[in-house]
Amino acid sequence: MTERITAWECIGCGRIEGAQPCVGICQDRKTDFVYASDHDEALAQRARAQQRAEDLAALVRQIAYTTPRQDGWERSYRALRARARQALGAPAAARTWQLPCDATRFA
Repeated sequence: MTERITAWECIGCGRIEGAQPCVGICQDRKTDFVYASDHDEALAQRARAQQRAEDLAALVRQIAYTTPRQDGWERSYRALRARARQALGAPAAARTWQLPCDATRFA
């Protein structure tokens, strides 16, 4: 159900009631409710997580299917590293950090 209703919440006991006319056959049943603001935030977080997953999947596909030219491995590595940092949202300080190893051994 995606329809929103406005309900009354008791500030003393927390009882929630909707604006529905009673037809005389009502029964109280335990149910779960979520505040609309919490639901909206959860949807926004889900959208951000989905976008991040898509960005990272695209990066993984590029790594998996890219073969640099013989003399272009370092340029490709640096470009992939920059794209990975961008996808991860790395802060500027992390973007300038260099690996403490000899990158030529990966060629």
